[in-house]
Amino acid sequence: MAAELVEAKMLLGFVGRSKSGLKHELVTRALQLVQFDCSPELFKKIKELYETRYAKKSAEPGPQPHRPLDPLTMHSAYDRASTVPRTPLSGPNIDYPVLYGKYLNGLGRLPTKTLKPEVRLVKLPFFNMLDELLKPTELVPQNSEKLQESPCIFALTPRQVELIRNSRELQPGVKAVQVVLRICYSDASCPQEDQYPPNIAVKVNHSYCSVPGYYPSNKPGVEPKRPCRPINLTHLMYLSSATNRITVTWGNYGKSYSVALYLVRQLTSAELLQRLRTIGVKHPELCKALVKEKLRLDPDSEIATTGVRVSLICPLVKMRLSVPCRAETCAHLQCFDAVFYLQMNEKKPTWLCPVCDKPAPYDQLIIDGLLSKILSECEDADEIEYLVDGSWCPIRTEKERSCSPQGPILVLGTSDASGLLPTPSVNGGSGGTLGSASSGAASVGSVENGKPGTDVVDLTLDSSSSSEEEDEEEDEDEDEEGPRPKRRCPFQKGLVPAC
Repeated sequence: MAAELVEAKMLLGFVGRSKSGLKHELVTRALQLVQFDCSPELFKKIKELYETRYAKKSAEPGPQPHRPLDPLTMHSAYDRASTVPRTPLSGPNIDYPVLYGKYLNGLGRLPTKTLKPEVRLVKLPFFNMLDELLKPTELVPQNSEKLQESPCIFALTPRQVELIRNSRELQPGVKAVQVVLRICYSDASCPQEDQYPPNIAVKVNHSYCSVPGYYPSNKPGVEPKRPCRPINLTHLMYLSSATNRITVTWGNYGKSYSVALYLVRQLTSAELLQRLRTIGVKHPELCKALVKEKLRLDPDSEIATTGVRVSLICPLVKMRLSVPCRAETCAHLQCFDAVFYLQMNEKKPTWLCPVCDKPAPYDQLIIDGLLSKILSECEDADEIEYLVDGSWCPIRTEKERSCSPQGPILVLGTSDASGLLPTPSVNGGSGGTLGSASSGAASVGSVENGKPGTDVVDLTLDSSSSSEEEDEEEDEDEDEEGPRPKRRCPFQKGLVPAC
């Protein structure tokens, strides 16, 4: 029988607990005992078991190479099939603080060894960390297969369970306090952003957890991107003293990844906005000093800047600014609206300035107090200009006057001495069009050989030949019957609108 099983039974028997059951049940029961019901006497018993085990191992010949135990693989001995190479829980150089240090800080001390720098993850504005359930731990492949599995077993404390149960719901089924899984590259040089390994799948107890998929790319030749965010495991966990089993399936293609578990409180864009209004407002006088600094005469420049224009319209949504905001790291005075900026990053976090396209993280945002004051005082302009002395003036564009166009005027009168009708004028002109072409207007006919033609000609006729034929027919009729009498215009003398 394995040494860990014997030790688990000895611990359970020491406190009067049941020693019957399967191997993984006994080990889980012993871990729960250490986590929740550990007393000084139990500490002493664990230390005795630890010293006894390694006193026996040190007497055995043939030292084995040192291999630190990974918390994610500590249960693989009884979780995997018999065909998979197993990492035994026992070993001559097992790291006692790794196994029990979470509960027994300071009790077993091993010879010092060189520690790797810890992997750190970037701080996420929409997640306020409450507890660290599992520090960033490297995913270690167990064999040469491309698809690997790394299990982890842990239990929540009663306080953590209460925090989750009593938290408000962001939406139906989604609690504000959550247990989230974060994955990143195993790089300790700087804080790492979330990054998923290939073929990732996360199983919580007996159900698979949904992982964000890929964004389709509209550009040819560009691979689709995957938003890597914390994975919420809360809805699949046992909110009790029972242990939870999490299995991460991942593709082993050369890159090294680390996983971590956190208890967090998820925030909304409205909460971040309120926090920004509380601690992120820059005083108007400081903003005015910044304007003066921007417009200060540069002796090396041949062009003197006398002013700089700033739009009062948000570049994100093309609406008037309500909460003018920008990053302190930005070199421009132009602002964007904090309300829409936070809402957009809540849905798809990019944290890029919409003005200069440079990083504008939440902790670098400030509300421009001077521009906020200008917005309240200047309501009839969409643009202002900062002057060298820090003052400002509105820039108003003269709007075009909208007035409805007058209809054409038709002047009607009597015929002259020669018996000809005067050519009607439209809007004081000498043209022959009465109204617009779109309304099917008519024109006064031409006069041939001193005789008036037809009074109205339909301009909708496309062919000019038809007009010529009509003129020929009219001439024939005149020759046969003589000239037709003039028609009286039904309109009275004076000015009559033609529309």
